[in-house]
Amino acid sequence: MIEIKNLNKKFGKLEVLSDVDLTFKKGECIALIGPNGCGKTTLIKSILGMVIPTKGDVLFNQKSILKEYLYREQIGYMPQIGRYPDYMTIGQIIEMIKKIRNSNQTLDEDLLKAFDLEKIFDKQMRTLSGGTTQKVSATLAFLFNPQVLILDEPTAGLDPLASEILKDKIIKEKEKGKLILITSHLLSELDDMITQIIFMQDGKVHFHKTIADLLESTKEQKISKAIAKILKSQSNE
Repeated sequence: MIEIKNLNKKFGKLEVLSDVDLTFKKGECIALIGPNGCGKTTLIKSILGMVIPTKGDVLFNQKSILKEYLYREQIGYMPQIGRYPDYMTIGQIIEMIKKIRNSNQTLDEDLLKAFDLEKIFDKQMRTLSGGTTQKVSATLAFLFNPQVLILDEPTAGLDPLASEILKDKIIKEKEKGKLILITSHLLSELDDMITQIIFMQDGKVHFHKTIADLLESTKEQKISKAIAKILKSQSNE
């Protein structure tokens, strides 16, 4: 569904992505992890067309995304920190996005209802806590029933109940055959959701494994312990 071919990105002399080759298929829930500054965000923004690669290409359904934009209608994006006009209300933000998208398809309002956002539609964005802003971002990401979901630290700032609601929704959408990419520092949050994991470091893909292969090769039962074992063994080489 998404192919990343020999992707390189430099900002001046700083090389942020180096020869990244990846393939993402429908029905997968893939975690993209790595230390700060490893290139995760640049990779996501390259897929979204927000960053133009220095070299290489990104294919969406076998077509290059370079100089294209309509493919983005099939992607739901939840940023790590959503930024919205301060004096608009939650209801106004959601209505504005609906009008911008002008979509005739049936909306997915599961999270809108599960988070009880309709009860606080008249609250201005500037008055919201970080967690409630996250709920708005999550709701907008899923609202137009996209085929691909890109979720940047989706559970950061959410209370335990909201976090479970979102995780259940992610699993439900994966089971429908959607492609889901998640960046996260909270590896314990990922155990029940993801099917593959990509670890990036210094702008390169360190490894890309299925969860079954990762756990089998390390003889561990938890993703966090398996990754720690791999990194420790590599640092000792």
